[in-house]
Amino acid sequence: MFFLMICHHHDGPEIAALRDTLRPAHRDWVASGGAGLAVVLTGAALWDDQGAGIGNFGILQAESAAQARAFAEGDPFAKGGVVRDIQITRLADTFRAERIQPLTSL
Repeated sequence: MFFLMICHHHDGPEIAALRDTLRPAHRDWVASGGAGLAVVLTGAALWDDQGAGIGNFGILQAESAAQARAFAEGDPFAKGGVVRDIQITRLADTFRAERIQPLTSL
């Protein structure tokens, strides 16, 4: 199954610094698919109109919504206090994932 993951981040200048500190571990988590919890097809930072980071999103392939959520909650951004809330939404069965080159190392 495929899922849209949206993570909204906390506000404040200290969050930007924390995000910068945690970014290498976050990228490693994404590359590993959260130690195999999900395949990350694509993702990116979310910015406000001024170009400040406000969150991140990803399109995930996982066996269940619970696994997709476990991936999101295990991310160093979430565990480290950057993430304020996580939304996991299942995508249609007709989602054309073959058009995306996965970010996860298999």
